[in-house]
Amino acid sequence: MSDPHERRPAFEPATRLLRPTGYDPTMPRPAAVMAAVLLLALRIFSGTAVLVAAAFAPEAVVDIEALTDDERSAAVIAAIVTAVIVLAVDAVLLRLIWVGRNWARVAIMIVTTLAICAAFVGWWDQGQELTLDVGLIPLGLDVLILLALSSRGAAAYARRNEKP
Repeated sequence: MSDPHERRPAFEPATRLLRPTGYDPTMPRPAAVMAAVLLLALRIFSGTAVLVAAAFAPEAVVDIEALTDDERSAAVIAAIVTAVIVLAVDAVLLRLIWVGRNWARVAIMIVTTLAICAAFVGWWDQGQELTLDVGLIPLGLDVLILLALSSRGAAAYARRNEKP
């Protein structure tokens, strides 16, 4: 028997991490998955709030000073349609993570990693400020989502139906 207080090594080979976790379709949903879904819901809610604000104040989304009226309307519509599509995809992926689809978990982890990298590049290269009202809250949500979905419990839950 192993010692319950034994620590895991800091580095584990990929072959060990990719091994099937064991067939257990009755596995209860771990807290990490519930936290990730809650954080994703907060991200969707905040995106919806930004979308509503953009509908009433389009100058916050698009630099409308340099555009004609037709270009301004097209740019605002394109921004809103894109945001609605992204939020709808996020909502579908949220549901799929809740029921335990591994590919949805991996897709969200990739998207959040790209968002974190984009925030870093914007700060490093373009001098973009990360303030509480502009970029810090979405960045924090992305980091927490990534941590929750990359946990062992979330991975085991998403892969619980894989047969060895």
